Amino acid sequence: MTTRLKTTPLYTSSLIALAMAVAMPASATEGMFTPDQLPEIAKDLRAKGLKLKPAQISDLTGFPMGAVVSINGCTASFVSTQGLVVTNHHCAYGSIQYNSTEENNYLEDGFLAQDFDAELPAAPGSRIYVTVDVDDVTDKVTGDLSESLSGEERFAAIDSARKALVSECEEDEGHHCNVASFYGGLQYKLIKSLWIKDVRLVYAPAGPIGKYGGDIDNWMWPRHTGDFSFYRAYVSPDGKSADYSEENVPFTPQHTLKVSGAGLDDGDFVMVAGYPGRTSRYARLAEVENTFDWNYPTWQVVLKDWIGAIEGASEPGSDARIKYESRLAGLNNFMKNLGGQIEGARRVGLVDRRAEREAALNAWIADEAPDAGYAESIEALDALAKETAMAAQKSYWFGNATRPQLYNIARRLYRLSKESEKADADRETGYQERDMDRMKQSFTAIDRRYDPAVDKAEWMVFLKGYLAQPEAQRVDVFDTALGLNGSMSEAEMSAMLDRYYAETTLGDLDTRLALMEATTEELEASDDPFMQLAVALYDYGMEREGARKDRAGRRATLQPKYMEAIIAWQKAQGFTAYPDANSTLRVTYGNVMGGSPKDGLRYDPFTTLEGIIEKDNGEDPFNSPQKQLNLINAKDYGSYALKSIGSVPVNFLTDLDSTGGNSGSATLNARGELVGLLFDGTIESVNSDWDFDPRTTRSIHVDSRYMLWVMDKVDEADRLLEEMDIVNARGR
Repeated sequence: MTTRLKTTPLYTSSLIALAMAVAMPASATEGMFTPDQLPEIAKDLRAKGLKLKPAQISDLTGFPMGAVVSINGCTASFVSTQGLVVTNHHCAYGSIQYNSTEENNYLEDGFLAQDFDAELPAAPGSRIYVTVDVDDVTDKVTGDLSESLSGEERFAAIDSARKALVSECEEDEGHHCNVASFYGGLQYKLIKSLWIKDVRLVYAPAGPIGKYGGDIDNWMWPRHTGDFSFYRAYVSPDGKSADYSEENVPFTPQHTLKVSGAGLDDGDFVMVAGYPGRTSRYARLAEVENTFDWNYPTWQVVLKDWIGAIEGASEPGSDARIKYESRLAGLNNFMKNLGGQIEGARRVGLVDRRAEREAALNAWIADEAPDAGYAESIEALDALAKETAMAAQKSYWFGNATRPQLYNIARRLYRLSKESEKADADRETGYQERDMDRMKQSFTAIDRRYDPAVDKAEWMVFLKGYLAQPEAQRVDVFDTALGLNGSMSEAEMSAMLDRYYAETTLGDLDTRLALMEATTEELEASDDPFMQLAVALYDYGMEREGARKDRAGRRATLQPKYMEAIIAWQKAQGFTAYPDANSTLRVTYGNVMGGSPKDGLRYDPFTTLEGIIEKDNGEDPFNSPQKQLNLINAKDYGSYALKSIGSVPVNFLTDLDSTGGNSGSATLNARGELVGLLFDGTIESVNSDWDFDPRTTRSIHVDSRYMLWVMDKVDEADRLLEEMDIVNARGR
């Protein structure tokens, strides 16, 4: 949690620091608040500088929250009444890649639709979700569950209740619903979202702007990345959610954000509304130890080999490389993030701090709540955490060894044939009728994300890693089905895999889609090698799934009791907890702020256009377009310069609390105007997923003035500039 400990009594150290950060954000800006919590912190929001009424931003259907949407694991916002949506370039990267070819490489050259007809369908499966309602359904999910249920029975009961609530909610056509867990299952909320299925790519700056600095600058400061792109949401002519069609029309959102041409200055109030993915600030020590002592270091080695395999099997600029550019970007991002996580944990002594926190909590329970059942539940939860860690280690290499894309298509098809024999309500999540459209879209997207030579190179890496493990980590049914043995040479393994790619028909889209209707018997009779492998591994997979569900069910019994203890501990001292991030709508706020993450290192709050030239060497990833360089050299700032820095600001820092999923989040000023997009954190910040440090935690945003400058001066995106409501509150 909060990383600066003081010499206070043991149980009033780190967790109380966390609680203070939540209750009194003036001293630190920790906290990804659910909208319904905002009235509790209204006084501080006003004191920090918010001009809107705090109750207004807790209204999901009002301004500005109604303009903020979720898209493909990122956040975006409506910025025009014609459904124009702005998000990060890296959030649109999959769609840019999907539409790119060697002849039209939009990843490198950028893309700008000159009219509505020229806008391109986003990657299959792209969806926009607009949250319209949230309802507490805890009693309907867990209220009647017996304590005597086994882990798997409890999991099944919770899963059944959630599916029933979702099914009822989705009777409202054009909406997507899910039941999200908060505080480790202590609370459940039914979240209803407007579901927009026709999403189109409108504009993406050239790669040397949108990805300027590439992996070298990723997570680093100073940063000069134009990380923004635009989509558009489309619906049927009668305003209903619909799949792509030429007859569809732009969606008219109820609320849009005005775009500020004035932006912010150092120290200004700022807030972000978005959908942060996952944090682990309440994770127990066993999970922390497994993560940082084994999981993350193991992934570092695997990722290096994985990236090397893709690069070795595809030439830069080739169709094969273009198909894998999005994956490469994700893998490189993950690898650099892991390095920051590990270093951050070492820097703050995360393992020791988590042990101290748990001892502090135990001491409070013994003194203040010995009969509440907290201690017994926490002891059982810790044992379960260790069991889960061991199971994860045992299955890790097998999980990697079964990564080939066509195998996973075969596995999903065979599972679908089994699930289709059940009533829809009894099917596994992911295989119900509501999921079929998404499955078709994912099967379609593979056409632009799969190359057999690259896939084979990846599989070779994973199999070599699998075979290098102790015998206890091996899976007999897998070895037998694939024909693996420890003495197999690399050439023999390569020849063995060649048969899979030579004899499969799953590389054909029509075949994949047709097999969604196949029966179990038909798939079992298939001579496709990937399907044969999927059939052979099915029973083992179901055993693993049953064990996971049993552990999840037991955790669903124990984790809420642990969180009750956490909340009670904080409440006893006048503080309030916030839930870990879980991809639901959250608000975080603070100030534009530089920093000093370590001795002798100073971060200024803004970077400038001139910084682009300082880095530029004409070679990827520092190869800004010549037109842009000419404009900078001419100091052609237009109306977008910030007087205090004497240039156009490119990126800026804040002390906001954010994580993955916040990418693309609307960065808002005190009036709720868009002043930028959050797209990253500093390398010193990434460990805040586990432990918040107010000194080092900084979020990186692309400045709205730089976005407008690029659109205006570099790409001449006049159509979009005229479409948006651009305001200049500072009077320039």
